[in-house]
Order: sequence, then structure tokens, then C-alpha cells
Amino acid sequence: MNRYLNPHFLTVVCMGGVLAFTSCGQGTGKTAENTATATDSITAGEPVETKTANSDYKPAFPGQTRIGSVKTTTAYEYKVLDSSLKSPWGVTSLPDGRLIITEKKGTMRIATLEGKVSEPITGIPAVNSNGQGGLLGIRVDPDFAANRMVYWVFSEPLPEGNLTAVAKGKLSADEKTIEGAAVIYRATPAYNGTLHYGGRILFDKSGNIIISTGERSDLETRPQAQDIKSGLGKVIRITKEGKPAAGNPFEGKADARPELYSYGHRNVQGLALHPETGDLWETEFGPRGGDELNRVDPGKNYGWPTITYGIEYSGKKIGDSIQQKAGLEQPVYYWDPVVSPSGITFYSGAGIPEWKNNLFISGLSSTHIARLVIENNKVTGEERLLGGEGQRFRDITEGKDGALYTITDQGRLYRIAKK
Repeated sequence: MNRYLNPHFLTVVCMGGVLAFTSCGQGTGKTAENTATATDSITAGEPVETKTANSDYKPAFPGQTRIGSVKTTTAYEYKVLDSSLKSPWGVTSLPDGRLIITEKKGTMRIATLEGKVSEPITGIPAVNSNGQGGLLGIRVDPDFAANRMVYWVFSEPLPEGNLTAVAKGKLSADEKTIEGAAVIYRATPAYNGTLHYGGRILFDKSGNIIISTGERSDLETRPQAQDIKSGLGKVIRITKEGKPAAGNPFEGKADARPELYSYGHRNVQGLALHPETGDLWETEFGPRGGDELNRVDPGKNYGWPTITYGIEYSGKKIGDSIQQKAGLEQPVYYWDPVVSPSGITFYSGAGIPEWKNNLFISGLSSTHIARLVIENNKVTGEERLLGGEGQRFRDITEGKDGALYTITDQGRLYRIAKK
């Protein structure tokens, strides 16, 4: 199975792992009850993952995988605000708190925090939505209140193939169209495939753009993750105009692309800045096993496909079947079996103090949201949330109101907050 593809509302109150229903939408009560059962079966301190790993690979250090579980003790609730979205992929907040959401086929919509969703926004360049492609990550300009600029990542169809591209445009005053849409960056080379585009985007504290790209999956393109002359399998840092950002690690080097920030990545679909340290963190898909969480340092090589904690989907070993090598970075944490980590966000709100600075990861094949407690750049606890909903969680963001908002491949928009 491909783990990447693709008003009534339910309010569930969670107290120390026990869920109580305060209202119920059509056909959703049973799955939420299953979540409570699964959560209660795990004793705090035991790893949440109990399934057999795909390989016998050993972690490089204690706590690199299958860390002990934690449980949220603060009462919180989650609501399905809307279930009419069409394969949503990216979500971020507008200055007034509403959400702007991308849909895979090539549309954007705006949603209120009550779940009212707009008609599709027009004026967006065509995407190739085959396979894992489409309209992907989205962010608004830090100066959006003044300039109304929106930035997004998409899989762009070109005569020579498809590639990960970044575009920008102005949201019209009536919010019905994107004006003056223009592509500002292309992660070349193009390739005639439809897998591993990466596709996340964020603004760093200096106002530059950070994006992720994939290595396009196939055996012939994988080595480009290690090639610093290629845009594939990279974290990239550019200006709002699409130029290499000043101070990048390969700036001034003739044999490297100046826009590169880090390399050796497989398919990064999660990017987030730690709210206190400002460090860049990412999650990326491993193959069969070996999904990774990394803290990204500029200029570092994160190893794919030379080292990995995964194996081929066929069961064969990858490359020389090594997990550690001098000069290549180890993941802070990895999962085997996979969780298929997509969008991520740190929690910085005050509503649930025990979540402060925790990382929340939207899981696709795992159909849950992973909460990771991180201390001194190490994972010290893991919890699984909303696992009984049966949803493929694609992205998650912290709203202006301090709540978490998450979208699913099946078209749902959830709000998660203190009760």
C-alpha cells in the first residue's frame, strides 16, 4: 500500500487518557471510543510502538527509537470543524486567525475557526497532481497584513518532467483570487516521475524562506540527495524573490548550489522552528522503516541513501546496509515500523502547559498525531493522539488562538484545545 496517497461535528473530551463525549456527529462515536481503549492499554513509560520492526538494526544511542510513552493529564477536546475539504495538504494561519488551506488538486480555500469554508481561490498556476504531486505547503508573508502575499510549494509540470517549485502571489481584497502569481524557485533537475516532492515551506526569523524537496524516489534519482549541485533531497533557504539567502553554508562555493541549507534527505514533509531556540527541525519519510526526526544544522549531510534505518519495500537491503558513517548525521529519533510523518508544529501556547515546546507530528499510515517531548535535543517521551479517528493526518499547525488545527487526506479539519 502506498503510504503517502491519499454542521455535524464531534467533540471529545480527553482527561488523562479517558475520553468522554460531549456531543456526537453522525457515525463518529465508535471510532473515538476505540481511541480511548487503545490509549488506556498503554502504561506510561512503556514504548507506544509494540509492533515488530522491519529490520534488526540497532540504534546509535539509547532513546533514538521506541522511547517510553507519556500521557496528557490536562483535559482537552477535539472537534471536527469541517469534512468537505478535497485532499487538503497544507494549512497555515492568516493574521486574523482564519486558516488558509491548500488542496492537492490545485485549489486553496479559507476556513473560519467555526469551520465555514470558502469557495476555491482562483489564479493559481497548474499543478501535476498525479501520484504524490499537487498543491503542497503554504505560508503567508510575515508582512501579510500590509502586502497580502501568499507563498506556496507545488509540483510543476514542465516539458522535461515535473519538479518541486515555489510560487507567490497576492490574495485579492475580496479573497477570491491570487493576483500576479509567479514561480520564484525551481528545484531542478526536473524528472519524469510523480513521487517524493517534499513540499513544506516556512519563514525563518530573518524573513527568508525555507523549503524542503524530495529525491524523487527512484533508484536513478536517489544519489542526487548526496549531490550538492542538485536541488533534489534538500532543505533550501531562499529570499522572498527566490534568490539564495545570504549566509547559506555553501555560499561562494563553485561546486555547490548557494541556496542549499542541508542535504542527504529522502522526502521531507515536516518543517518547524523551535519556539524558544529557533532551531530548525524536520521529519522525513524513510523507506520500509526508518522514518526520521532531525534537527537541521546548516551544511550538514543527513545521510540518505548512504545510511538508513529502513529497508526497501521489497525487503531487500539498501546500499551497503549501514546505519552509521563518519561525517553523516544521525537522526534524533526514528520509527520502525513507520508512522509516515507529514506536517509538524511545535506547541507554544499556554492552554496546556505540559505540551509546552512539544512537537506534534501528523501521521499518514499511522493514522494518529504523535506528540514528542523533547529535552536537550533528545526525545524523552511519545504519545499518540486521535488514533481512533481512522484518518490520515496530513498537516498540523498552531492557530493564533493557541489551539492546534490539523487536516486529513479524507477532508477533515480538526481543532484540538484545552477543554
